[in-house]
Amino acid sequence: MGVLQLITVLALLFLVFRVLPSADPAKLLAGRNQNPKIIAEIRHNLGLDKSVPEQFWLYVKGIFLHFDLGYSYYSTAPVKELIFDRLPATLSLVLGGAVVWLTAGLGVGIISARRAGSKLDRGAMGSALVLVSAPEYWLGLLVLFFFATDIGKIPIFPGSGSYVGLTADPTKWFTSLIMPWLVVAAASAAIYARLIRGSLIETMGEDYIRTARAKGLSERRGVLRHGVRSAINPVVTLLGIEIAVLLGSSVLIETVFNIPGIGRLNYIAITHSDYPIVEGTVLFAALFVVVANILVDIAYAFLDPRVRYS
Repeated sequence: MGVLQLITVLALLFLVFRVLPSADPAKLLAGRNQNPKIIAEIRHNLGLDKSVPEQFWLYVKGIFLHFDLGYSYYSTAPVKELIFDRLPATLSLVLGGAVVWLTAGLGVGIISARRAGSKLDRGAMGSALVLVSAPEYWLGLLVLFFFATDIGKIPIFPGSGSYVGLTADPTKWFTSLIMPWLVVAAASAAIYARLIRGSLIETMGEDYIRTARAKGLSERRGVLRHGVRSAINPVVTLLGIEIAVLLGSSVLIETVFNIPGIGRLNYIAITHSDYPIVEGTVLFAALFVVVANILVDIAYAFLDPRVRYS
């Protein structure tokens, strides 16, 4: 099913970027030199002079057999290399942010569930509602205005404002990503807190939890070992999909914080009508989502004792 979904995505990408566009790729590549012979030669090199079914077959065959995503119209660099060059920055942003939002969301959600109706619970859920409502780009600009090293009113994050690769300097890599991690994690942590709170309150009222309490199970062990394990399925589902989506489309955060990731690459390609790069980044995003769905299904069997695969 995953392969079938990827083929469907490929067909839609081909239709949108190879059949429907009003701009001729050959003319885009020719630049100012709009000589008809040069344009015809470029169309021949790109295979645009072939029939649409033949173009689609060559397109699919190149991707599945050779992992050939084509070449950029402007830099003529292989799209595959451009994406892999940007992938470490996006991975750093998304995976680091996932650690922050998962830790904060689960912690706040568990505390709120155990103190449901208290002032702490109402304050946490109210704050979560505010964070969910705040757009990422607005929150990012706000954080830069207050806390960035160069323009911040209270510059408390040294090294922030310019991305540094992990291999170049691990310390500067960490400090340069603190603010992006917090912004990426803000809305997600709020959603996870509300989700785990609702699931945990429902789970802790189940018969088997009451039976375990009657047998002398401590409250802490009951919550962490039994309650959270049974209530975490919705969180795992959301985590897998959210990480996959952000890996392919974290364009707002990467643009605000000037992080050279896949989202930023996609944004630049869209503004220049560089269709092969857009196709490649969208295909990667679809691949991330398909793989994430498979991993989430597998994880159910390990996290939830009620689920077993045979």
